[in-house]
Amino acid sequence: MRTKAPSKTGRSLPRLGVPPSTLALVAMRVLVGGGTGFIGTALTQLLKARGHEVTLVSRKPGPGRITWHCFLQQDELAKSGLPGCDAAVNLAGENILNPLRRWNESFQKEVLSSRLETTKILAKAIIKASQPPKAWVLVTGVAYYQPSPTAEYDEDSPGGDFDFFSNLVTKWEAAARLPGESTRQVVVRSGVVLGRGGGAIGQMLLPFRLGLGGPIGSGHQFFPWIHIGDLAGILVHALEASHVQGVLNGVAPAPTTTNAEFAKALGAALGRPAFIPLPSMVVQAVFGRERAIMLLEGQKVVPRRTLAAGYQYSFPELGVALKEVVA
Repeated sequence: MRTKAPSKTGRSLPRLGVPPSTLALVAMRVLVGGGTGFIGTALTQLLKARGHEVTLVSRKPGPGRITWHCFLQQDELAKSGLPGCDAAVNLAGENILNPLRRWNESFQKEVLSSRLETTKILAKAIIKASQPPKAWVLVTGVAYYQPSPTAEYDEDSPGGDFDFFSNLVTKWEAAARLPGESTRQVVVRSGVVLGRGGGAIGQMLLPFRLGLGGPIGSGHQFFPWIHIGDLAGILVHALEASHVQGVLNGVAPAPTTTNAEFAKALGAALGRPAFIPLPSMVVQAVFGRERAIMLLEGQKVVPRRTLAAGYQYSFPELGVALKEVVA
């Protein structure tokens, strides 16, 4: 790790759980896999704002990047090994809920390889590194926990063995596991990420702005969510705080939110009605029966360890989070 650089003045930053007004005590060199996406962009901005140096791992070459290719292994990371870094994060993964992609065997393989292979590549590079990073963070999902109308899940709850997506998370987290204790390992299981310019909100705004929004299916299913600022904040907290390790749930600590309550809150934030339901049959027709489960069923997930680890949320309440997103 390097001594931090002086702060730059006049910078406008979003309100985040990791105080943006102060630089980190020690600046780090952070390697971010999949760092050009929605979450990666927010994380990179926060890391740089706190005085850290960021190198992105991407399929597309560019300044401040190194390349990888998870299918052919013909990339800088495979050839040259892990560049010098104090921490590594992997956010890579094909968008599962892309409505333009049919849920067939080919797309399922892409979903798997985009997560498992990239994670294996980085984990292998860390193991081989002469000076491995101090921290290694992976973002997976709350699909690990089985949908239920009654159960409440924290980070110690069982799961990971009942359908395609729960098994994916189990394999994903296993691919990231490193032997020994030289590198601190953290897994953040994220809920639905809310933020400007991407994520779940990007596909919802138009019908809601037109007054055509509403609950999905029955609307009674739980809807675990998190603001993009808080997800980036949890990741930075996991990187900077040496006591943080193991699984953290990347969800808001808000009171239980159902899909219907989310739809109502989004409509209120936009000043629009939100009572036209999206029938289950339509969801299944668009996404396929297996993938539709992620929208039609849900889990009540609480961030017990995340709070115990000392993270302070900037957007703990849904209404405030949505107003910031749609402002």
